[in-house]
Amino acid sequence: MTTRAYTTVTAAYWGFTLTDGALRMLVLLHFHQRGLSALQLAFLFLLYEFFGIVTNLFGGWLASAKGLKITLTFGLSLQIFSLILLSLTNPNWSIPIAISWIIGTQALSGIAKDLTKMSSKSAVKVLAPKNPKDPNENKLFKWVALLTGSKNALKGFGFFLGGLLLTILGFQWALWSMAIALAFILIFTKFSLPNSLGQAKQKTKFNELFSQSPEINWLSAARLFLFASRDIWFVVALPIFLSSQFQWSHSATGAFMATWVIGYGIVQALAPKIQKNKTSPKSILHWGIALLAISSLISLGVQFQISLTLTILGGLIIFGFIFAMNSALHSYLILAFSDNDKTALNVGFYYMANAGGRLLGTLLSGLTYYLGGLPAALWTSTAAVFITVLITNKIPRKKL
Repeated sequence: MTTRAYTTVTAAYWGFTLTDGALRMLVLLHFHQRGLSALQLAFLFLLYEFFGIVTNLFGGWLASAKGLKITLTFGLSLQIFSLILLSLTNPNWSIPIAISWIIGTQALSGIAKDLTKMSSKSAVKVLAPKNPKDPNENKLFKWVALLTGSKNALKGFGFFLGGLLLTILGFQWALWSMAIALAFILIFTKFSLPNSLGQAKQKTKFNELFSQSPEINWLSAARLFLFASRDIWFVVALPIFLSSQFQWSHSATGAFMATWVIGYGIVQALAPKIQKNKTSPKSILHWGIALLAISSLISLGVQFQISLTLTILGGLIIFGFIFAMNSALHSYLILAFSDNDKTALNVGFYYMANAGGRLLGTLLSGLTYYLGGLPAALWTSTAAVFITVLITNKIPRKKL
């Protein structure tokens, strides 16, 4: 039953992730063709990120009270609804009306994404088996690394899928095809998971929405600045720079971004083998210092225009590898620090911080690039990594 439930959760998360990546590319390419600037496109996703903060907090409480099946299926249903609403966009609408409609649908999609993500990762904690013959075998790290890594690889593939569907089916039918595919996944999930999955044995109080655990609070704060450091250069600054300064086509820029995400996901999935089960708060401190070092070198190289192509592309590939290791260890530690009954609550609180980091990174990406170009974005990213390292050093050295 455990393996079957894990397979169901993983399949649901994979299906959602493919549509999420494809939807991002569909919106970017389609509405860029309609005349929206890169900065306007970035603003389309602000509510997508903002609602992740609220969703993770209250979604964790709902999952703890009603079970993870409820939040997972609701997330899938909401994404289907969002896709259908977006397909109703009228090409004759004015730009302001179209932008308002898209922002609304992306807000719904953001809620759906974080419900699905929180539910899937919480389920891993509940379902991961323990080997009584080998207590040192870290199945939890392997399972969460596989789920998270495969998700990011599939999201990168979703970028390609979005462009392909837009080319073959057009905007409206591409959205309908994804909605139909998700409907099949929703039905499968509905009838495959137990209703009580992840449900707390005791009633959850409102004040328990906010973690009382020092290690989870410090880990969540570190997560906020870690993900801000990535999105500060990733969301707006780098795509605009590649397009305007390197004169890359939109397809070439999208291909690099997708490849980066896929590679990042592969490293996450392989993290247990790379780390060899040496999973502790001290581990993420070491990887955080390594991230600070490469981020500083990239910023210096771009500031003084030292072999720009090699510095940016090569440097960000190394950044991606180290960042993926940081992220994989973070995703494991939040589950390792949580008791089964409190997993959904703690994961919801933690990914609320994650969503806050993405929102902060998205805002700073457009602002820093506008004020000082790519060097400003990279130095701001480096500052965020530095703060991450300082916070990481505060995480109690709790034995896992």
